[in-house]
Amino acid sequence: MAIVYRHIASNKIKTAILIMAFLILITAVGFVFSQAYGDPSILYFAAGFSILYAAISYFFSSNITLAISRAKPVEEKANPELYRLVENLAIAAGLPTPKIYIIEDTAMNAFATGRKPENAVLVFTTGILQKLNKTELEGVISHELSHIGNYDIRLMTVVVVLVGVLTLLADFFLRASFFGGRRSRDSNQLQAVLMIVGIILAILSPIIATLIQLAISRKREYLADASGALLTRYPEGLASALEKISADTEPLEAANKSTAHLYITNPLKNHHDSIGWFAGLFNTHPPAPDRIKRLREMHRG
Repeated sequence: MAIVYRHIASNKIKTAILIMAFLILITAVGFVFSQAYGDPSILYFAAGFSILYAAISYFFSSNITLAISRAKPVEEKANPELYRLVENLAIAAGLPTPKIYIIEDTAMNAFATGRKPENAVLVFTTGILQKLNKTELEGVISHELSHIGNYDIRLMTVVVVLVGVLTLLADFFLRASFFGGRRSRDSNQLQAVLMIVGIILAILSPIIATLIQLAISRKREYLADASGALLTRYPEGLASALEKISADTEPLEAANKSTAHLYITNPLKNHHDSIGWFAGLFNTHPPAPDRIKRLREMHRG
């Protein structure tokens, strides 16, 4: 249990660090603008915007994530068996029963979101509910409940919103750099500054986004696998589920690069979990065969 408590503390610290880094980034961008225009009010606006956006990210990131994923709530009467499985496993894990949402897609996947266990949400695709048997689905649910109990969900969900704004900033600066106006030495210098900032952000934002996602650490998946297996006391259930999900070659249409790290396996689907060995270095999920091997070693042990 000590490793779980250390992981929870680490996730809380990482969430604070990411939000602080975001505040600094937007303020620094505001400073560049204020210097270029000679208007200090731009810096004040940037600082205020960064604080407001960070607050939105913290308190409403799960709602934004659910909207991006096109997930819809499902009533208990519509799927009582699923509700019963989730409720029983949540009780066993000592967690409040999360809300359940469904993504209408035949691709097999699932994720958890929320700011804390009390307002957590489990999301399943229709494909995963149709294609997994009961013990496999229990394995997936227990894995996602482990993410909730470990506070992975807060960090993982905040990242979705912060990564999204990096992309918007890059696009904004590139557009601003081409903004027409009075042709003077000052305006040309201003456009040159905006162009440089825009190009730098456009080049670095995908890398920064990936590094932020990797900061969450692949270890979270191994820990959630192990914790989930201990919860059901049947590691083979999750191992078999991962085997089926990773073998499914259908990409999830509602997923994108900013939300991919949330899912139990990579929803964007490419061969062997990556595009070449170099791309594998930047995967947000550990290779499925490694996860399956570890689970089956637990089962044999």
